[in-house]
Amino acid sequence: MDFLREGMLEAVRIILSMDEELLNVAAVTVKSSFLAMCMASAVGLPVGIALGALRFPGRRALRLLFDSLLSVPTVVVGLVVYGFISNQGPFGRFELLFTLWGMAIGQAVLGLPVLVSLVASAVESVDPLVVMTLRTLGFRGLRLLWALVLEMRHALMMALLAAYGRVVSEVGVSMMIGGNIRWHTRTLTTAIAFEASRGDFGMAVALGLVLLIISSLVSACVSLMRWRAKG
Repeated sequence: MDFLREGMLEAVRIILSMDEELLNVAAVTVKSSFLAMCMASAVGLPVGIALGALRFPGRRALRLLFDSLLSVPTVVVGLVVYGFISNQGPFGRFELLFTLWGMAIGQAVLGLPVLVSLVASAVESVDPLVVMTLRTLGFRGLRLLWALVLEMRHALMMALLAAYGRVVSEVGVSMMIGGNIRWHTRTLTTAIAFEASRGDFGMAVALGLVLLIISSLVSACVSLMRWRAKG
């Protein structure tokens, strides 16, 4: 118990002192996860909407593929992306390995299946009567699509939140592609693993608390947006 109490006290001291390394790790985490979510959303939202709204050959196979990718271990995703962006890989000339952008790309690949699957499910759950009513009112094409997006905006926000949770909490991709380089690509999750392995329990707890705060703030913002939308 003394070990745990001392670790918690040390964690509080580190956070209150605004430790420079702690702030750097938090900043890297926020930047990489933000970039990852931007990339995943740019692909995942339209693909998910298309899979949920359209009927075309191979649609079920694609749904099954994205659903099966939900359970792929993060280290496997990291290994695949590593192969593509390493010096010997097809995208090696861009020198993305052990960089913030490379790490963000790996995280985007990790969060993409979550986003696509949940968005497709959200689209499929829309009441057909809503679609029929909108068409009766003259909604067609992109106007109809935008109206449906507004109708299911809460489900889309939950899909984005779930994908963000997958991205911000992973270790394997950040470790393999980012390299856990101090001051450059060390994220909160990789830093927690590193500090705990070398016995600095106080720093590990401080990092964990910061990660919890960031995740809670994102969840709170999404919930606040939902409450305001409901009036």
